[in-house]
Amino acid sequence: MTAVAGAEGTGAAHPVTGLDEVVHQRVRLGILTITHEARRVEFGYLRTQLELTAGNLSKHLSVLEEAGLIEVEKGYEGKRGRTWITLTPAGTTALTNEIGRLKQLIARVETSGEAAED
Repeated sequence: MTAVAGAEGTGAAHPVTGLDEVVHQRVRLGILTITHEARRVEFGYLRTQLELTAGNLSKHLSVLEEAGLIEVEKGYEGKRGRTWITLTPAGTTALTNEIGRLKQLIARVETSGEAAED
């Protein structure tokens, strides 16, 4: 295994060191992304889109809520109970930071792939 030319001595940590364990988990990243796109999303929609059981989704929502990344609002639509999820400002920041780190990782792979082709 060879080091990437110029990577040593830069003092910058590898982008993977900045990934947030709470955000990076596949389901939670999906929850944050869908919620960001929709601004406010209903529990059932998330469950369907992410192909999860209600219990599994609830556990992931609890982790995100405890981390302050989402707000969970319970209410009624007619006589039916509903749960809506919205991102907090901290959730938006965490998602933006995670996407930025992932872009850095992609750029490193693409750059190293170009060097290997030369």
